[in-house]
Amino acid sequence: MGSQAAAGERTAAGALRPGLLLAALLLVALNLRAALASIPPLVPTIEADLGLSGAAAGALTTLPVLCMGLFAPPAHRMAQRFGREAAIAVALVLLLAGFALRLAGSFTPTLFLAVLLGGIGIAVAGTVLPGVVKEFFPERSGTVTGFYLAGMMVGATAASALAVPLATVLGSWQASIASWGVLAVVALAAWLPVVRKVNEREGEEAEAGTHGLPWRSRTAWLVAAYLTMNSVLFYSLLAWIAPAYESFGWTGERAGLLLAEFSVVQLVSALTIPLAAARMPDRRPLFGLVVGLAVVGLVAVTWVPMGAPWVWIAILGYGLGGGFTLGLALLVDYAPDPTQSAGLSAMAFLASYSIAAAGPLLLGALRDVTGGFRVPFLLLLATGVLQLGLVTRLRPGRSVA
Repeated sequence: MGSQAAAGERTAAGALRPGLLLAALLLVALNLRAALASIPPLVPTIEADLGLSGAAAGALTTLPVLCMGLFAPPAHRMAQRFGREAAIAVALVLLLAGFALRLAGSFTPTLFLAVLLGGIGIAVAGTVLPGVVKEFFPERSGTVTGFYLAGMMVGATAASALAVPLATVLGSWQASIASWGVLAVVALAAWLPVVRKVNEREGEEAEAGTHGLPWRSRTAWLVAAYLTMNSVLFYSLLAWIAPAYESFGWTGERAGLLLAEFSVVQLVSALTIPLAAARMPDRRPLFGLVVGLAVVGLVAVTWVPMGAPWVWIAILGYGLGGGFTLGLALLVDYAPDPTQSAGLSAMAFLASYSIAAAGPLLLGALRDVTGGFRVPFLLLLATGVLQLGLVTRLRPGRSVA
């Protein structure tokens, strides 16, 4: 059955030009972090304008991450029923709706609804993309995973760096965080032809789509645990790097640039780590390197945040970006076919993002209680050390089957 499905998928892939599909994947990926990264540099302004507490401000990042976990299984079921490509189109429509609602963000419930819709859209696309890579690029899955992850980081970098300047140019923070909807329009226009071409596929997908989520697989739980710790670190830092340095006396624009650097170095890692990984049958030393870098960066940010902040954030970003790139590759490498890859993604994202969603909220609450960021960053440091302990178990040849 698996070989027949694979053959059908390769036939469907042949109807698409790889270059055009890669371009469409890149445009989709640009949207998956811009929706998140456009908010943190403006958190102090939003807090002041809407009268939000630190915990409520943290929820602006927590809510979409929670959605990315809770809506991963429904995204998997949607992809099985309607096709992975159609599910991604739905995700882009949800993102576009969320961006549009941000224009009415001065009404707090509307802002949180906008963030909710964006989170669901990210959940659907993020869950389905590893299966698309496994389907169309089975021999180059690591490289293509790094490619679309690089697109995510480009979107995050641009959104972080331009959030405050766009608020100035456009006249409001609401217009700034809504303006990224242009990316969703462009991505949807590029993705719809992919949906039309792949709609010819019928029987193979229905037959391959009988796999459930791998709840009984130790390998799946190992991947979920690794991605959980990486996600806790990433989303907590995404939410609070800029506000932390603003509390140290930096301007909002400068703090936004620091957050942009955090994304830029992740882009570099997304482009370079897959090249190194392709030459390493056993990637555990590479896992140890990138997770170790993240731990070093956390030590520095916790104890001497103003010592060399641009260096600390570069080390942190490269470590976390490399760790996430390698983690996403596991979703493809440890699954024997595209459907099981999507199932592993759904399970791992449900566990990891649902737990990681508490990170920004918890850090915001700890900041409120302690009056600073030392204790919140110590919690992240402990998480990084735990993640480093999992690295030795990520041996090659494991499978969820």
